[in-house]
Amino acid sequence: MYSLLLVIIYVAFISLGLPDSLLGSGWPVMYGELGVPMSYAGIVSMIIAGGTIVSSLMSDKVTRKLGAGPVTAISVMMTAAALYGFSVSDSFALLCLWAVPYGLGAGGVDAALNNYVALHYASRHMSWLHCCWGIGAAVSPYIMGYSLTSGWGWQSGYLSVAIIQIALAAFLFVSLPLWKKKNTAAKAATGANTPAASLTLLQALNIKGVKFVLLAFFGYCAMETTAGLWASSYLAEFRGMESETAAKFASLFFIGITFGRFLSGFIADKTGDRRLIRWGILIILFGVVLVGIPGGSGVTALLGLVVIGLGCAPVYPCIIHSTPSNFGAEHSQAIIGIQMASAYVGSTFMPPLFGWIADNIHIGLYPLYLLFFAILMLVMTERLNRTLVIAEKGKTV
Repeated sequence: MYSLLLVIIYVAFISLGLPDSLLGSGWPVMYGELGVPMSYAGIVSMIIAGGTIVSSLMSDKVTRKLGAGPVTAISVMMTAAALYGFSVSDSFALLCLWAVPYGLGAGGVDAALNNYVALHYASRHMSWLHCCWGIGAAVSPYIMGYSLTSGWGWQSGYLSVAIIQIALAAFLFVSLPLWKKKNTAAKAATGANTPAASLTLLQALNIKGVKFVLLAFFGYCAMETTAGLWASSYLAEFRGMESETAAKFASLFFIGITFGRFLSGFIADKTGDRRLIRWGILIILFGVVLVGIPGGSGVTALLGLVVIGLGCAPVYPCIIHSTPSNFGAEHSQAIIGIQMASAYVGSTFMPPLFGWIADNIHIGLYPLYLLFFAILMLVMTERLNRTLVIAEKGKTV
């Protein structure tokens, strides 16, 4: 029964990744048909990100009231409705309108499922959960591409994914009794019958170590999103590579993340979250150095992007999975929600900042920009570990 629920959660995370690549893959056609500048994709993505930040910060109260299963089902239905709205939109204003429930739904799924798996399943499942997100994000460009090459238009691409999301939402509503049984069994095992009070943002920030993990998460998502978004431009404009070659190896960055998460799932339980996070960040640092090595044919830069992707693989899922053990199961939903919000802030605002740097200073600063966030991650995670060790020693005295 619990294995079936885990499969349902995996499928839900594939569905979470499905819409994430649709806008980027369809926008070259969309902006012309809608009669707006190409840069307007950033407006839509920022509205979506704003919705995810709001729903992440609200996730603790909403999930405590409704439960993880209902929140997931309702959130997937919201994204399905939003994607259907995209498919029937004939103006940019309508896209912006439908981007609001899209972001709210995506953030609700992300925070609720991450906390649920962190509480109820082993670390390997968290790695494979985020591997499933990568599968969804990799599949959706093919759905959009097929719709465009078949002459059905970008609306058909959104409609196809909307239908998949509607089917999944229906499946999630049917599966709600499984979620309830899992929660009942978990409470019986731990003896936790009375839930702790919901945390405010200020209360969560006052817990020792939370500020460190938020800065680490911010740095991770800023680094990952910047690395993926600007890799092709850096390789083509600074390294002088052919655009096709640059695009190919930029995509391998994401494949490295997905494949790395699949592999890390096999060692996560034995290695432990803290050690995997440290190893991942050190691998990222090595990859950034490879990207920044000057001269040559640029092969080291191509290899470096793949290495960065492999290093990124365990960091995000392990930070999430370690939250209940670091800060207490009773606080994990609130803190994971805040972590999601911090992540979205990093992934929303830091890549455009590098775009400004590339335009006004030099795109060759790409490795140094990535290096800054990688060092921020390392410093913050090590400070978090030190804080937790001191707290653990204090409890034993």
